[in-house]
Amino acid sequence: MNAWYLICFLSALAIFIAFANQFILKMQTTIAITTGSVVISLLLILAVKMLGDTTALEMTQVVSSINFNQLLLKGMLGFLLFAGALEINLAALRKQRWEITALVLFSTITSTVIVGYLSYYLFAFVGWPVPFIYCLLFGALISPTDPIAVLAIIKQMRAPEGISVQVEGESLFNDGIGLVIFTTIFSVAFYGTEATFTDVAELFLVDAIGGIVFGLVIALVGHFLIINSRDVNIRLLLTLTIPTAGFAAANIWEISGALAMVTSGILLGNITRSKATERTGPEDTRYVKDFWHATDSFLNALLFLIIGMLIVTMPITLEEIGLGLLMVPVVLLARFLSVGTPFVFFKKYRQYDKHSVKILTWGGLRGGLALAMAAAIPRDQVMIAGSDLHDLIVIVTYVVVIFSIIVQGLTISPLIQSSIQSAEAKN
Repeated sequence: MNAWYLICFLSALAIFIAFANQFILKMQTTIAITTGSVVISLLLILAVKMLGDTTALEMTQVVSSINFNQLLLKGMLGFLLFAGALEINLAALRKQRWEITALVLFSTITSTVIVGYLSYYLFAFVGWPVPFIYCLLFGALISPTDPIAVLAIIKQMRAPEGISVQVEGESLFNDGIGLVIFTTIFSVAFYGTEATFTDVAELFLVDAIGGIVFGLVIALVGHFLIINSRDVNIRLLLTLTIPTAGFAAANIWEISGALAMVTSGILLGNITRSKATERTGPEDTRYVKDFWHATDSFLNALLFLIIGMLIVTMPITLEEIGLGLLMVPVVLLARFLSVGTPFVFFKKYRQYDKHSVKILTWGGLRGGLALAMAAAIPRDQVMIAGSDLHDLIVIVTYVVVIFSIIVQGLTISPLIQSSIQSAEAKN
C-alpha cells in the first residue's frame, strides 16, 4: 500500500463515519469523525503492539513516510482556509472589527506567551526540561483556535450574531496570524535566525503584510475573471486556482499563504459572489458555494483521520499522555486571560452578552492547524528526557486537541443556550 491509496481509503472511511453518524450517534460531524479517528488509532495501536497484525503495521509504516509538513501546511491548509473565508459575512465582520482584531492579534500573541512560560515551568517541574524556545513554539501552535465544530453548533442553535461573528472571524484570521507567529519562532528555533526584536518584527511583518497584499491581488484578478466568465464550471475552476496555484506561489515567495487565502476568500465570498449573482442569477452562485462547503467538510474529516493515523506511528508513553492532560488547564487558562482582558476594555464602550467570554474561552476549539504545525517540527533533532521533541509536542498537542473537540465541543451547547435565553429575555 502506498500513501495515495491510504489517503483514498481514509477519505472513504471519513465519509462512512459521517454517514453513519446521522443515524447512530447524531453528533456534530467534526466531533463524530474526531471520535472515530481516536477509536481507530487506539485499535491500530493495539493491533500493532499486542497482536503484531501485519496489515496494521504496514499501514503505520506508510503513514510514517508521509511528509505532513507538505501535505497539511503546504497543501490542505490553503483549501481549508479559503473555503472557510468564503462563508464570512463581511458586513457583520465590519461591525465587530475591533473585537476581532483584538482577539486575532492581542489574544493570540498573549496566549502564546502565557502558554510558553507556564509550560516551561510545568515541564521542568515534572522532570521534562524543555528549553523555553520550544515551549514558546508550543504556545504558538496551540493558541490559534479552530472552532469548526462549535461554529456549526452556534449556527444550528441560532446564537446571537455578535458571538457567532466573533468566533467565526477570529477562527479564520488567527489561523493566519498564528501560523505567522509559529513560522517566526520556528525560524529562530531551528534555522538560527537572530532573535532580535528588529529581525523578528521584520520577519513577522513581511510574512503577514505580504500575505494580505498578495491576497488582495489574487482577489482582484479572480474577481475580474469570474464575473466575466459565461460558464459556471469555468467560474468554479477559477476559484480552484486560488488555493492551489495562489497558495503555492505565496509559500514559494515565503509570505503568509494562510492570510492570502483568508483575504481573497472573504473578498470573493462577499463582493464577487454578489456581483456574479446579479449577472447570472443565484443558482449558478449556489453551485460554487455548495461545492466549497462540501470540500471544506470533506478535507476537515480527512485531516483528523490522517492525524489520528500519525499518532499510531509514535512510541506513546503514559508520561507523555499525562503531560498532555496537564497542558489542558494551562491552555484554557491562557485562553481565558487572553480573551477576557480586551473585553474588560471593550465593555466600557459597548454591551455584550454576559456569557461572551465564557463561550469564546470554552468554544475556542483547537483542531487540525495545531496538529499540522506540531507535525511540522523536525524529527530526531532535539531530545528531551530520552524522547524526541517532535513526538513529545505532537502527542501533547493531540491530547489537548482531542479534549478540546470532544469534551468542549460536546459541552458548549448549554453556554450557548444560556446566551440565547438572555438575549430573548432582553427582547
